[in-house]
Amino acid sequence: MKHFKVIALGLLALQLASCQAAKEESNVVLIPAENFQQQIDGKPVDLYTLTNKNGMVVQVTNFGTRIVNIWVPDKDGVFRDVVLGHNTIGEYQTTGEKYFGATVGRYANRIAGGKFTLDGTEYQLALNDGQNALHGGPKGYFDVVFDAQPYKTDAGEDAVLFTYHSPDGEMGYPGNLELKIRMVVSGTKNELEISYEATTDAPTIVNLSNHSYFNLSGEGSPTIEDHQLKIIASNFTPTDATLIPTGEILPVGGTPLDFTEYHVIGERIGADYEPLHLGQGYDHNWVLDKNLAGIELAAEVYSPESGILMEVYTDEPGIQFYSGNFMTGAVVGKSGKNYPHRSALCLETQKFPDSPNHENFPSTTLRPGETYSSVCHYNFTLVGQPATE
Repeated sequence: MKHFKVIALGLLALQLASCQAAKEESNVVLIPAENFQQQIDGKPVDLYTLTNKNGMVVQVTNFGTRIVNIWVPDKDGVFRDVVLGHNTIGEYQTTGEKYFGATVGRYANRIAGGKFTLDGTEYQLALNDGQNALHGGPKGYFDVVFDAQPYKTDAGEDAVLFTYHSPDGEMGYPGNLELKIRMVVSGTKNELEISYEATTDAPTIVNLSNHSYFNLSGEGSPTIEDHQLKIIASNFTPTDATLIPTGEILPVGGTPLDFTEYHVIGERIGADYEPLHLGQGYDHNWVLDKNLAGIELAAEVYSPESGILMEVYTDEPGIQFYSGNFMTGAVVGKSGKNYPHRSALCLETQKFPDSPNHENFPSTTLRPGETYSSVCHYNFTLVGQPATE
């Protein structure tokens, strides 16, 4: 990989050391399943543990199809939990950050005024972000209980199938939506694969994503401003003051939003640039440079402290990079530490925000007889230092 400098120990030695450490003794701390085993809205909640031979561990719950932790090895072979969250279901119900690790939908991101028109009919959605609808409304998919079926793939990988019937009119969305979400831990790579599938009995709109908060130095670490980021995108969608896209698609070249080469996240986050003022930092949709219709690399983020690199792959046309600008330190997480300002980042694969109200944006319409599908892979590796420009 030409954009990396090879560190002295080398990639192969690092991976071998990590695998050996995993075999001999793991420092992974599992959350007991009983911390999540209760009923919400009359449906049973549980916690599921997925592992692979490398020692990677992912725990997920069917409350919001939520990623609770991801344990991967660092450059010293010590495992780190790289997502923020809580140790009990009660904390997820009362937390000040309700999107930790969750599936968001029926429409991820924002819709202006909570309104859209489909086949001549205007629909009014539930509002939960000032005058706008955000992440499906006040009781979006992050706040409902999915049915869950743990299973093994044909390759013997740990997986869970989550299903949910989203009724016509839920949060104002038309059509009964039948939703399937699969989470699979790769048997050969330290990778979490998420796939979404949905069908409807009436025309509707769908845009699903995962809202995990990552800190690759480890959950509870104080900042992500030292992380280095690359986004495979030459353009972005600028917004108004309420973070609703204007409908323009503008180049990132010459702006602090240009991550076509590696940059330290904190390097330009305070620049005098209107989109950064509006988002109080990075909170924007990048238009990915897609060459194919299939799954491609969308973004890479690296912690020099841990040596962990996360690659994000998707078949979606956009990705939202959020730099934790609205985190206040009021939330206490799994390790007992507060989560301060910009102590995590999100990389949400998606269609564009407010797409139903912009004809030049990718369509999010789903009709009877069609199948919505979307894929996101989070792949964790150990490599040399990214060469920032």
